[in-house]
Amino acid sequence: MIKKLRVTVDGITYEVAVEIPDDGASLPPSTPTPTAVAPASVPAATPPPAVAPTPTAAPVSAGPAGPGDVPSPLAGRVTAVMVTPGQAVKEGDHLLTLEAMKMNTFVFAPKSGNVAEVKTAVGDAVEEHQILLRIE
Repeated sequence: MIKKLRVTVDGITYEVAVEIPDDGASLPPSTPTPTAVAPASVPAATPPPAVAPTPTAAPVSAGPAGPGDVPSPLAGRVTAVMVTPGQAVKEGDHLLTLEAMKMNTFVFAPKSGNVAEVKTAVGDAVEEHQILLRIE
């Protein structure tokens, strides 16, 4: 026996044919071929209730960036740290590498000086504007 049903998914109504065996035996699966039907012909389904987002830990930040702070240009994961505390760097030196969406972003020294503190390590997840290190 074949039954025709109307099914609404995400506000789009489909007409589907369902075969129900008379003897109760299972049938091999077939490929469905949905047919769009005008949404006005079937009342719209009520959307599921909104779920409140679960709280997450705030990104590590030491407040507003100071004159020697080097902030992250984007959210990502630290894949390489090229400097150590006390190391002298020149403006434009490669400080560290971030990976986001399978792309590497190099972070360069905005000024010359000595690395006073490295606030991240390889593998750390960082947020945009999070302080990565400080140059004095």
